[in-house]
Amino acid sequence: MFDAVLAGGWVVDGTGAPPARADVAIQGDRIVAIGRLVEAPAISVVDCTGRYLMPGFVDAHVHADALVFDQDVQLAALAQGVTTFVVGQDGLSFAPATPPTASYVSEYFGAVNGDWPGTAPSTIADLLVAYDGTSALNVGVLVPHGNLRYEVLGALSRPAERAEITAMSQLAEAAFEQGALGLSSGLDYLPGRFADSAELGALCKVAARYGAPYVTHMRGYESAAEQGISEVRRIAELSGVSPHVSHYHGPANMLTGLIDALRADGMDTTFDSYPYTSGSSILAMIALPARLQADGPHGTIRALQDESIRASLRNEWFEARADELARVRLCYVDSAEYAWAEGLALPAAAAEAGLSVGDFVCDILIAARLRVGCVFRQPPTNTDDDVRALLRHEAHVAGSDGIYLGSKPHPRGWGTFARFLGMHTRDLRDWTWGEASVHLSSHSARRFGLADRGLLRAGYAADIVVIDPAVVNDVATYDDPRRPACGVEHAYVNGALAYTAGKLVSRTSGRGLRRSGW
Repeated sequence: MFDAVLAGGWVVDGTGAPPARADVAIQGDRIVAIGRLVEAPAISVVDCTGRYLMPGFVDAHVHADALVFDQDVQLAALAQGVTTFVVGQDGLSFAPATPPTASYVSEYFGAVNGDWPGTAPSTIADLLVAYDGTSALNVGVLVPHGNLRYEVLGALSRPAERAEITAMSQLAEAAFEQGALGLSSGLDYLPGRFADSAELGALCKVAARYGAPYVTHMRGYESAAEQGISEVRRIAELSGVSPHVSHYHGPANMLTGLIDALRADGMDTTFDSYPYTSGSSILAMIALPARLQADGPHGTIRALQDESIRASLRNEWFEARADELARVRLCYVDSAEYAWAEGLALPAAAAEAGLSVGDFVCDILIAARLRVGCVFRQPPTNTDDDVRALLRHEAHVAGSDGIYLGSKPHPRGWGTFARFLGMHTRDLRDWTWGEASVHLSSHSARRFGLADRGLLRAGYAADIVVIDPAVVNDVATYDDPRRPACGVEHAYVNGALAYTAGKLVSRTSGRGLRRSGW
């Protein structure tokens, strides 16, 4: 007697093979049989006629570290077929962290990751336990380099010394022993931007010993991608680690060539991307010079309150970046005084406040204690054709880079995976359906050491999505970004029905996922 049989559908199994007519049986949290099972006894038989059965999708880059407990976020993911999040991205998260580190990350990166509900965990082990049975989604975590660095060096803006690198390596070792999936860095963010290749290479030696990847928001994208990839190469050569580049975007001819060169030299390199030509981040990183942020959030706020520094910024910084800042729209402002500005472009919000753009940026960052998020148009070198060329690359995996805070967030958190299926698979035929299952599921499962996920196969975890291939699509827009996707009819997470008919069912089916073998 099976718990459930998904009958009459077409299996797209994650291997790249085309859809094949088969039924799938679930017992407990496992797939136990695939074949012609229509006569098999089962507690529940789900009619999947004309539908595709696919392995639950793995969002390789998402900022739901604290927000995975939010039912709206769970709904946003499951409505696209996402059953697993990989968090701890860009070198900053909730663990490992003693109270000073937790406070720093909350202040600096709060507009991305939000606030932990209740008492935040302090270790990777605690974090994984916190994700067990507490949401509808599986969650795996990366070791954030910025946390390691702040634990040992605080906000110091210099390369680490040997003893400090040893201390960080010991923290990383403990995190991997507790089940972390990889090591992440954010080299445009603090405090990661102060690390050099020697420091990162030493920490990546720890990751390499565990067979875990180095996941990097590298030091340079778009026209500076060659510089960023050069550092990725140095780190991989120093450590033997497998690199993974986060939210890769820009001119595809150059970018694919850079990845191909690494792979040709034997480096198992992958990258994630999302199918949009706008990005999202914290306003401080986009709008302020790096030197102004070197002393941490409190130092940045003090500097913005200094009239002489503001005058210098007006004359030497903001005017030179008027065109760049005109592409920025505010999406999240953690200040009741400025909540009205969410959804407005920076020039429009500044005009509403009766200020120059530069002075408005300073005032809103002070009022919100730096917790301001934004959406911005990428440079014209990142086109729809570039997006399509990157997603077709063999090293590509899907990552939404979803950020869920504010009234006007980027729609990618609600639309990425459905957009890959509806627009890029069904309509544009950038992928076959078999290829889609690889890019959205199995490739990420391999990359992050989730050995029993990413495929529809007997003995594997029963993370399964049932999709209407004629209907699946994203409907979230920049003006109306919080609209769940359509076309995913059912989603099973660890064998439990977590989503059906547009609604959450089981809200405790998810698990904290440990890297296989550790």
